[in-house]
Amino acid sequence: MIDAVDWKAFRRAERDRLLAARRTIGAAERERLTAVLARQLDAAVPPQPGRALGLYWPIKGEIDIRAWAEAFAARHAMTLALPVVVEKAAPLEFRAWAPGDAMERGFWNILVPAVRTVVVPAVVIAPLVGFQAAGTWRLGYGGGYFDRTLASLAPRPCAVGLGLDDAELATIHPQPHDVPMDVLVTESRMLSAAQSFSR
Repeated sequence: MIDAVDWKAFRRAERDRLLAARRTIGAAERERLTAVLARQLDAAVPPQPGRALGLYWPIKGEIDIRAWAEAFAARHAMTLALPVVVEKAAPLEFRAWAPGDAMERGFWNILVPAVRTVVVPAVVIAPLVGFQAAGTWRLGYGGGYFDRTLASLAPRPCAVGLGLDDAELATIHPQPHDVPMDVLVTESRMLSAAQSFSR
């Protein structure tokens, strides 16, 4: 059994490695991946008319899905929402957002909606630094914000983890506080919690 120090060190090392690899993706390949992932999300994300779709403001080389989310929300009469850290080591708050809205700098200097219109999303798309296919586990940045948020919301939103094939790990050494994704999406695969990856 891996001990507490070991799993933390393992995740830290893998996170650093995966983030460094992600930064090497060139502009043309990033554009291709964005288009492919948009098609994958169209198939994976359940439409929830009248509800909110939670997405993320891209940082650290994450695939930018804002254009896809805007089009998806328009087609399915959904509103968009961005996560905001309101308190350290606490669940995230989701604020309604539309392109062109006033923004301000939040935690980690990430842009967040300046107007505090709080919504509870029906679907949340969480960026993956890494992932474990078996169990649909997500490796994030280590702050635990998405895990706390998913554990605190009722009803719990459908959690869609979005990442790249190359970010797959044999294990992330899941811990009791980790919350699995309902669906994992990469450029070549989609996996629900009850399935295995297939190409």
